[in-house]
Amino acid sequence: MTERVDHRVRDDRSPLDPAVLAGAESFARSWATAVIGSSYVPMTRAEVAQHLQDLTEMLVEALFASPFRTAPGYEIGSRLVDAHFTGTDTLGRTIQLLGDDLLAELGSAGDDRLQSRLAALQGALAAGYARALRERTLAEQEAIRAAVLDARDQAEAMLRASEARFRAMFTEAAIGIGIADIEGRILDVNQALQDMLGFSVEEMRQYNVRDLMHPEDAGSVWRLYDQLIAGECDHYRAEKRFHRADGEQVWTHLTLSLVRDDHGEPQYQVAMIEDVTDRHLLQNRLRYQALHDPLTGLPNRALFLERLGRVFNNRAKHVRAGLCYLDLDGFKVINDSLGHDTGDQLLVEVGRRLDHSVSGEGKLVARMGGDEFVILVEGSAGEQDIVDVADRVLTELEAPIRIAGHELSVSASIGIVERQLSGTTSADLMRDADITLYWAKADGKARWALYDPERNAREVARFTLSATMPRALERGEFYVEYQPLVRLEDSTVVGVEALVRWQHPEFGRLAPDRFIELAEETGLIVPLGRWVLRKACEEARRWLEEFGDAAPFVSVNLAVRQSRDPELVRDVKRILDECALPPHHLQLELTESAIMGTADEPLEALRALCDMGVRIAIDDFGTGYSNLAYLKHLPVHELKIAGSFMEGLRAETEEDPVDSQIVATLVQLAHALSLGVTAEGVETPAQAARLLRLGCDTGQGWFFARPGPPEDIDSLLRGDL
Repeated sequence: MTERVDHRVRDDRSPLDPAVLAGAESFARSWATAVIGSSYVPMTRAEVAQHLQDLTEMLVEALFASPFRTAPGYEIGSRLVDAHFTGTDTLGRTIQLLGDDLLAELGSAGDDRLQSRLAALQGALAAGYARALRERTLAEQEAIRAAVLDARDQAEAMLRASEARFRAMFTEAAIGIGIADIEGRILDVNQALQDMLGFSVEEMRQYNVRDLMHPEDAGSVWRLYDQLIAGECDHYRAEKRFHRADGEQVWTHLTLSLVRDDHGEPQYQVAMIEDVTDRHLLQNRLRYQALHDPLTGLPNRALFLERLGRVFNNRAKHVRAGLCYLDLDGFKVINDSLGHDTGDQLLVEVGRRLDHSVSGEGKLVARMGGDEFVILVEGSAGEQDIVDVADRVLTELEAPIRIAGHELSVSASIGIVERQLSGTTSADLMRDADITLYWAKADGKARWALYDPERNAREVARFTLSATMPRALERGEFYVEYQPLVRLEDSTVVGVEALVRWQHPEFGRLAPDRFIELAEETGLIVPLGRWVLRKACEEARRWLEEFGDAAPFVSVNLAVRQSRDPELVRDVKRILDECALPPHHLQLELTESAIMGTADEPLEALRALCDMGVRIAIDDFGTGYSNLAYLKHLPVHELKIAGSFMEGLRAETEEDPVDSQIVATLVQLAHALSLGVTAEGVETPAQAARLLRLGCDTGQGWFFARPGPPEDIDSLLRGDL
């Protein structure tokens, strides 16, 4: 064995290990036994065994080498041809023996990584073998062609010798050779071609070349043939199938050449035919493995996308197609609790059920990876066609699956897209199916969801807002409007609520309900809330300087995430100091559910703010669950009654006694706790009057003023409005 390079990084087992060496020697002997007699080689049996031993060592070294390379496989294939191992069965026996025995002899059966490497080396060996054989064939072809041309050009005295040489090459050539006249009548075939097709010379002479047409021949094969016999070209090459005498098919590499007479006119045609059936079958096998899921046997993602691409490439006007994108619900729990082997068996059974329930022409079930499957329906008649498929799938999956003593229930979420193919692409179809799948999961799982372009547009807009929000704050797209809080007793403006707005360059003016939730999700609510707080405090300071004791306090909404920000107290203090605003001119509003569910640490922050002199208000009070006993212990100054209760106070004659009693109770409760009360959503004089009689302190709503710029508050304070 040749010396290895020591600095190579090898796998756990080295080709130098005694067990590996012994396995390689055993395999080489099996290889020699399998191929001796399948080819004529000018070697003794011992020389054949030694030659194959050397090739086995090259193969084993390549198998364990790091980095892994397939080049040794090419060289081994070439060496087989160089040593004349060119019999019709040699390559097939070699490939089969490699796949069946080598890893077992090396003690590595079941090693998926080595199996994958071996498959690559098998392919490289076949490719190297085919290339070397083709080069040898081409050399023989050129020699034959030269002999034919020499026969035309040489003198009569040399004709018999040339004919003898041609006959020897014709008879002994390893590839099939056939000669026909220009009309296509077959004149002679050599033994190799007889063996290849299973016909005798006499039987072949009964055929015309065109009788050998195969129904699945490529159109170019016979188009080039017509050009050749017309004298427009001298030779061409093509892959072509032939029918054998026993009905089987043989794949060949065909080279057809034209022989001209002394005047340059077409006279004969010479076909040189190489049997490449083994190589073709190997290529088909490798292609199948590359395009099918090894676990379920279903088409994989690559084959599905190839098929989908063909659907779009061959689409006609008004042709429709649909997709069901399917994901198993709770599959990770099964994998984690029962193991991946159980999960794999579950996937196999799901794949079997899908393939069974979705059958028929124009339908394809594929595994996309993990626990995701996809169903393609070509030529659908409408959405109902695909909905019916999804319903069948959900029904098929309802029956429990028994695996290793476990009875497993599995469900799936399915995203459905069905549309006309014109005006869309395969990528659009896949994207929309994927989006719809997640809608189905979000809507509760174990169901299908149908693609809705309006819902998608809303979600795209939502995503756009989320993505552009950070830069929007930097670009100054946000601004603050103010709505007055009016003392009901004398209509004096005692405070204003700061309300943030977004002037989006694409979507225009956006109210808080369009972006506050997104700001909460992304965490931008903290810097945005800090910015609003600063703007409001700056305006409050300006009003204080201009209107003195008549200046209103400013009320700023505090989001839940802000209330849990550890920097909240320091931020508020710093902003108040920088704006020179007395703390009692600032009120912070939290929703009832947020402040009632506040943990100890945020609650301490609110107490610190309260001790600082900042007012705390509960916004939308009465809409959630209130722990009234807990309320008296909270650092709160004001209750803002939710505007939904104002509907029942529109007029004396239409007053809802329930709403009226609730408001009255809330006012009494607040006053009992020494809290101020502000009613939100006041829209009519009757509501304002009724609130005053119920003892409510202040009101806020369109009856007094809509939210507007700071200048509107200036006008109210001056009495201009």
